[in-house]
Amino acid sequence: MPAVCRKARVEDVEPLYQMIQGYAEKGIMLPRSRNVLEKQIEEFVVAEWDGTVIGCGSLCQLGSDLVEIRSLGISEGYKGKGIGSMLVDSLMAEAKRREIPKVMALTYEVSFFIKNGFAVVEKEIFPEKVWTDCIHCKKQHACDEIAVLKLMN
Repeated sequence: MPAVCRKARVEDVEPLYQMIQGYAEKGIMLPRSRNVLEKQIEEFVVAEWDGTVIGCGSLCQLGSDLVEIRSLGISEGYKGKGIGSMLVDSLMAEAKRREIPKVMALTYEVSFFIKNGFAVVEKEIFPEKVWTDCIHCKKQHACDEIAVLKLMN
């Protein structure tokens, strides 16, 4: 049975937490508490395979014309199967539904985002991101993530 993408539900908080925590421990994703995940659950989509959550991603509104894809991750053993692209497509559809023309992400997986229609840009063009999240990040003055942007048609 192939993976399906759907809006996250409250019962997904624990698998979301475990997946995000795994990435956070490797220093490649910001951690999210269970409490924060519960409060932001409506911003998440999950990929499910045979009833098990195997991927996730969320949209964070940064301004009236800009959202960020964040917490995008896939469980080990399911990478390379198109699930990440499926999650991005779902998040892009949500941005389009909200009529938000710009979608950005900060990533270490630049080639993945380029494959999905994003372009590399300078982080500095996103003051909304800097003042929302970056000021609280321990990598603030030595950020090694790459900014990517996709404009909606």
